Amino acid sequence: MKKIILLAVILAGGFLSQTANAQVTFRVNIGSQPIWGPSGYDHVEYYYLPEIEAYYYVPTRQYIYLYNGRWITRSYLPQRYRDFDMYNTRKIVVNDRKPYLRHNEYKSKYSNYRDHQNQQSIRDSRDSRYYQNRQHPEYNNWKMNQRNQKQREQREQRNQREHQKSRGNK
Repeated sequence: MKKIILLAVILAGGFLSQTANAQVTFRVNIGSQPIWGPSGYDHVEYYYLPEIEAYYYVPTRQYIYLYNGRWITRSYLPQRYRDFDMYNTRKIVVNDRKPYLRHNEYKSKYSNYRDHQNQQSIRDSRDSRYYQNRQHPEYNNWKMNQRNQKQREQREQRNQREHQKSRGNK
């Protein structure tokens, strides 16, 4: 009987005890954001474009907009927006899942943001963290600096190994 009670206490203790797990997620997608996106964000899932009531999904580089009452996903905007200037329109960063399914909420919340053009685009940013974006004007310089830095580090490591070898031979 004592064994059964002891076993029950151990099992109950096992079920009741919990291991604390600290989980920190830090996601960065600076390099995949479109060059016309607003600067200042390390991670962006969607941009809401209130002026045309459309969304841009950064991970797949696709636009989401209403067409005949349905939300469709395309790599391009419809013909009626072919001359739309993405650099001079307001972009709202949205990191919610499928925000277009709550479009009325976003529309009412951000309708007063239309025609506000005071956002600096990634293209015009001089923040070096955006240089890793292949479309940024400073990308080639950044890439060359990265290559040079890697070569310097490799030279330093090689010199350190040679120095250690020469000290070991004395």
